[in-house]
Amino acid sequence: MSERLAWAIGLGVLGAIIGSFIAALVVRWSDDRSVMRGRSACDSCGATLRAWELVPLLSALVQRGRCRTCSAPIAPLHWRVELGALVIGAGAGWVVAGPAALAGAVFGWLLLALGTLDLIAFWLPDRLTGTLAATGVLTALAFEPSPIDRAIGGGAGFGALWLIATLYRRVRGRDGMGGGDPKLFGAIGLWLGWQMLPAVLLIASMVGLGMVLAAHLRGRAVAADTALPLGTLLAIAAYPAWLFMVAHAP
Repeated sequence: MSERLAWAIGLGVLGAIIGSFIAALVVRWSDDRSVMRGRSACDSCGATLRAWELVPLLSALVQRGRCRTCSAPIAPLHWRVELGALVIGAGAGWVVAGPAALAGAVFGWLLLALGTLDLIAFWLPDRLTGTLAATGVLTALAFEPSPIDRAIGGGAGFGALWLIATLYRRVRGRDGMGGGDPKLFGAIGLWLGWQMLPAVLLIASMVGLGMVLAAHLRGRAVAADTALPLGTLLAIAAYPAWLFMVAHAP
């Protein structure tokens, strides 16, 4: 077995486990509950889940997505986040082995948590964004891009979206962007460096246009002031950008 394949399998399994925690975090934080207190339970009947019901992905498959006690459907968010975290971990291990793969997986898992929260609640918690920024600074000591490129990326990412949001507010007289979006883009810059930021913003914009087009094709009304989760779009674009950057590193 090649080293990268071993890392891909290991980080994929770890990702599924971490994805279970991320899903719980998203659900509980959205309901203003602590993620560290209380045992996992069915959202419909409150039955405490047993250990075998908490196995990432497999439990949902065996139970066919339903609670064993009341047969109520389990929110698909759980298995979708677990699968996403698995793919993130496997992808990181596939493009690079060793500590760099673990660092990239952490980047992706944090983006997954932030992107999911923004998608379902239009919320980018400072605690998570700050953790993403802090890990970006710490990894600069060991991995490319250089600390200087990352520092410029952090400032440019935050500054660009902050300026756009400020100008929009002054011209239109209302907010057009959440306060967490510039922070997230700055944190992404601390991971990717300034060179990758235009590509991230371009990909995020294309994904956003795709979402609008898909909604239009389904017959949903889309107005000029329809809110889109920019944080989710940035998260979707940033992790593939990291994969590309690492895969094409000299």
